Amino acid sequence: MTAPEYRPVSHSRTTLTELMIPSYANFGGKIHGGILLSLMDKVAYACAAKHAGNYCVTVTVDGVNFLQPVEVGDLVSLLAAVNYVGNTSLMVGIKVISENVKSGFVKHTNTSYFTMVAKGEDDKPAQVPGLVLETHDDARRFLEAIKRRELSRRYQTEFAEAKSILTVEEELYLLQGERCKVAYK
Repeated sequence: MTAPEYRPVSHSRTTLTELMIPSYANFGGKIHGGILLSLMDKVAYACAAKHAGNYCVTVTVDGVNFLQPVEVGDLVSLLAAVNYVGNTSLMVGIKVISENVKSGFVKHTNTSYFTMVAKGEDDKPAQVPGLVLETHDDARRFLEAIKRRELSRRYQTEFAEAKSILTVEEELYLLQGERCKVAYK
């Protein structure tokens, strides 16, 4: 059976919801960021695999900013959708919301972007179906993903160039005013 040429965004839209229990909390009583990252990775996989019709692996994670803490007892929902597809890769956008089940208060705690690559039975990258953009928001997210990839590539190139010409001896002056002390000579 061959995979369809195109699949709509709605085909793979995925929601994962989990109750935050005490064993997920850190010493401050807030949910560990690692727990949330693990849940984001799970929902990204489910969403990407549904679209691709293949096993998918995480390649990059972009935009992990914890905007608000998640509390023990909150119901966390991770809303995932394929925002962009390349030849073998997919960018999955994830919105994380947390709901206090007693008060009903809902807060947005994180938005993140996972780039996934589909793998075939031979464990090599496999082509993914194209994406049918069903709404104006789908088109906006696809275009934003193109810009995000463009900016990421530019940053990687510029940072690699900056590292290649960095000489510690000539740039030590940049440490003035920073919270560090050079203890070697």
